[in-house]
Amino acid sequence: MILALLLGLLSAVGLAAGLVIANSRSTSPTPADPRRPSAPGKVTTLEPEPSPEPGWDVVAQKKLALRPMLRLPGEAAQPHPLSPQAGPELRIPEPTYTTGAWIPGGFPGTAEGALAQLKAADEIGLRGGDPAVYDRAYADIALSGAPVVDRTGLHTLLKTFRMRAGIAPGESKPGLTVTYDVTHGQIKGTTDQGRYAVVCVLGILTFDYKGQSRSMGVGDCQAMRWTGDTWRISTGNQAAMASNAWPGSTESVQAGYRSLGGAPR
Repeated sequence: MILALLLGLLSAVGLAAGLVIANSRSTSPTPADPRRPSAPGKVTTLEPEPSPEPGWDVVAQKKLALRPMLRLPGEAAQPHPLSPQAGPELRIPEPTYTTGAWIPGGFPGTAEGALAQLKAADEIGLRGGDPAVYDRAYADIALSGAPVVDRTGLHTLLKTFRMRAGIAPGESKPGLTVTYDVTHGQIKGTTDQGRYAVVCVLGILTFDYKGQSRSMGVGDCQAMRWTGDTWRISTGNQAAMASNAWPGSTESVQAGYRSLGGAPR
C-alpha cells in the first residue's frame, strides 16, 4: 500500500506546494513584532525585508528568486532513458568540515559553494522521509527570518506521503527506508556581487518498503545568502518551485540541470 501511494504523488505535491506559495503571495502579511526575532524557517511573509547591511539589492533578489522554472508533467520525474546531450559537468566543492557536524559545511563563498551546501542539507534532511527531520535540516542552514519551511516543496512532499500512508511525523515504520541522492544541479543566478545566489539541486528520491522500491526525480531550489563565512537560506522571497525531472533525462537538460562533478552516482 505504501509504495502504491507514490504513483502520481509527485504531480499532486508539486501542485499543492505551488498553491501554497501562490496563496502566500496574494495574502496581505501580518506585520511582525520587531521585538520578537523570528526562528529560522518560520516567518509570516515571503516579501523581502530591508537589510541593515548596505549594498543588498532586494529588488534584484526578488526578481531572480521568483522567476519561474520550467514546468514539467509528473511523468518527467519517473525513471526513463537518459539524454545523450547532457552537457558538461558542474563542479562543486567538497566540505571543509564534517567532524561533529550533522550537516557538512565549510563551503567557499561561490555559487558552486551555495549549491554544495544545499546538496548536503537536502540529502541529510530527506534521509528517512520524515518531514520533522527535513524541517530541522532546513532550520540548520536558514537565516533568522528565512521563508517558512512549511511552504517548501520537500516538506510538502514528505508530509503528504506520510499523511496518505498513515505514518505520523517522527514515527518509525519498520521496513521503510527513504534516501535522496543529489546527482544534478544548476545555478539559476546571482546578485549582490555573488553574495546572493539562487541554486537548485536535482536528485533521486527512493522509497523502499520491505524490498520493494520506487524512485522519482525531485528538485529543490533555494535562495542562499553568503554571511561572510557560510551559506544560509536567505531572508526575503522563497525561490520559485524547482523543476522535477528524472536526473539526466532530456527534460532535466531542458530544465537547465547539469551533472555534478564528484557527486555520488
